[in-house]
Amino acid sequence: MDLFGTAGIRGDTRDRVTPTLALRVGRAAAHETDAAAPTFVVGRDGRETGSALASAVGAGLQSGGASGVRGGRLPTPALGLAARRRPGIMVTASHNPPADNGLKLFRDGEEYDSDAEGAVERFLAAERGTGGGAADAAPASDRPVGWDEWGDVEHAAVLPDYRRAVIDYARDHGTPLDGLRVAADAGNGMAARAAPAVLRELGAEVVTLNGNVDGHFPGRESKPTPESLADLRAFVADAASGGEGAGFALGMGHDGDADRIVVVDDDGDVVHEDTVLAVLAEHFTRASDAGDPVVVTTPNSSARVDERVAAAGGRVERVRLGALHEGIAAARSEGDSETVVVFAGEPWKHIHPDLGPWIDGVASAAVLARLVAAEGLDALRAPITERPYRKVSVDCPDDRKAAAMSTLETALPAAFPDAATDTEHGVRLEVDGGWTLVRPSGTEPYVRVYAEHDDVDALVERVVAVVEDAVDDAG
Repeated sequence: MDLFGTAGIRGDTRDRVTPTLALRVGRAAAHETDAAAPTFVVGRDGRETGSALASAVGAGLQSGGASGVRGGRLPTPALGLAARRRPGIMVTASHNPPADNGLKLFRDGEEYDSDAEGAVERFLAAERGTGGGAADAAPASDRPVGWDEWGDVEHAAVLPDYRRAVIDYARDHGTPLDGLRVAADAGNGMAARAAPAVLRELGAEVVTLNGNVDGHFPGRESKPTPESLADLRAFVADAASGGEGAGFALGMGHDGDADRIVVVDDDGDVVHEDTVLAVLAEHFTRASDAGDPVVVTTPNSSARVDERVAAAGGRVERVRLGALHEGIAAARSEGDSETVVVFAGEPWKHIHPDLGPWIDGVASAAVLARLVAAEGLDALRAPITERPYRKVSVDCPDDRKAAAMSTLETALPAAFPDAATDTEHGVRLEVDGGWTLVRPSGTEPYVRVYAEHDDVDALVERVVAVVEDAVDDAG
C-alpha cells in the first residue's frame, strides 16, 4: 500500500481522500497508537470537505476505541501544539487545490515518522483471517471494537492557546514591533485566524489581504508563489512608491494551513526562500548558548545557509526532503551533551524546536517581524551571498527513476571530477563555489535538478545533459 507521501495523505476527495478512507485511517490510528484508551485531538483547515472528513476521522477513532477532542478549524501548527503529550490528526491538503484534502497524523506534536505511517498502512491492509469467509478476509480496519469499548468525543478551544504560545515565544527574539507595518496575505486559509492577530498583539500595524477563511480560495491559489502573490507584491510596491499611507517593512504570504511562509521585501519583491532560511538559521545559532548548535535542513537548500550558520558558530546537518523531524532526532542522538538543534527548515517550511516539533509559518512570521524591527530586512540580508539559483524538472517515468539515479551516482561525479560528491539524498555536487543536486521527485514523473552558482545556466545545462542521458539509458 502506498498511502503516505512526504507530508501525510493527500489527494482528490472524490477518489482518494474520501470519508471511507478517513474513517479507516482513524480506526487504524486508534489501533496502532502506543497509549491505552488514547485521546486524539482532531483539527481541520477551511476546505469545504473538511467538516465531513473530520467527522469521519472522529467516527473511525471512536469505533477503534479512542476518544476524540474536536478543535475545529485550525492552522496545522495549532494542531501540533494541541497534540503535545497525545496523538492528533489534522484534516488538510495544505497548499493543494480546493478539490483536494488530506490527513496528517501527529504524536506529541510531531508528524508521524515513516515507521508509524508504515504501521497504519499495514493495519489498513491486514486481513482479519478469523473464519475463512468473505467477511473474515476484509481488512481489519473495517471492523470496530466491541460496542462497550467505543471512545467519547468532546470539543475544545485550541486556537487561543496556540496564539498565546507563539506570542510568548516570539518575544524572546528581536525587539518590539512598535507599529511596524506588515502586509499579510492569508490566502483565504487558516493563517487568517492566527498570523494577523499574533502580529498585532506583538505591536505591528497589520493590513490583511484575503483574510477571510474560504475553502474555495477565491483570492488566489492556496500555494504561495511569486506568481500567486502578485496582488500582495503589487500592494506593497504601491505603498513603497508613494501610494496611500506609509510603506510596509515587509509582506508575508501563507498557504492553506499556515505551515508555510513566503516573505516579500518593502519593494514587493519575493525574498528567496533560502535567504529567509539563512536569516533565521543564523539568528537562532547566534542566540543559542549551546556548545554545538546545529541547524537541520535538506539537500536542496542553499550553501548560503551553511555559510551563515558557520559564521555564527554552528554547523548544518542535512536530511531528505519531508523528514526534518527525522533529521532533528538523528542530530540529537549522534551528538553529545553540548549538541542542541536550534532550528530546522527547508524552503518555505520551518521548525522552531524551542516552541515545538511542528512546521510553523506563523511562528516564523512573528520572529522574522521582530528581527526586521530590530535591524531592518536589508541589514539582515546584507551578509548573505545570494548566488543565482535555478530548479529544473527533467521528464522521467516513475519506472525509470531507480535505474537513472543509480547511473547518475557514477555519471555525475565522472562529469565533474573535481567536485565533492554526496549521494545520501540524491546526488549533490559541490562545484567551484556553488552546488547542484539531482534527485527523483516523490510525487511526479520527473528528476529534479537544483543548482546555485555564479554561472548557474551553464552548470544546469551540463547537469541536465547528463541526467537526460541517464534517463534514456534507463529506458
